[in-house]
Amino acid sequence: MGTSTLTIVAPQTADTPQERLERLYDACRDDVYAYLASFLGDAGTAEEVTALAFERAFRRRRLFNPRRGSERAWLFGIARNAALDELRRRRRSTSLRGELPTDGWGSDDHVEDVVRRATVRDALAELNSRERDLIALKFHAELSNPDIARVLGVSESNAGTLLHRTMTKLRKACDEQA
Repeated sequence: MGTSTLTIVAPQTADTPQERLERLYDACRDDVYAYLASFLGDAGTAEEVTALAFERAFRRRRLFNPRRGSERAWLFGIARNAALDELRRRRRSTSLRGELPTDGWGSDDHVEDVVRRATVRDALAELNSRERDLIALKFHAELSNPDIARVLGVSESNAGTLLHRTMTKLRKACDEQA
């Protein structure tokens, strides 16, 4: 008869709220920053508000309720509220316009990419702030429509309808500028 080995597996302890938040930070910090930079139109302010959002999430980590949505959606809701607070505090309008780079105009592909980005940037600037927020939540934050609905406090069908209308408006603005 051969010898068998008995392996004892220690019971896994449940993650603490702080451990979950640390994993969420590692997984989402770049996405939160990209969302806030798009929403606020200012990299420096986006850095400050990103830090503020994670600070608020840390303070409220025990309040997260998985029945109300994913941790990611909860975090982006906190980030959005922090950005809105910042906008109210500074009383300034968002601006998504930036200057075109003047160096590195090498290949035709590069020029075409720069023109395409400028077209989208100009079309985004024609949207109102809620529409830009929808685009940022969908494409920068990569949230699902149900998560967007939770962040914005609207129904899932309303979030889908708003997003569809906004994308249609954005496409039309891009086509008009092309």
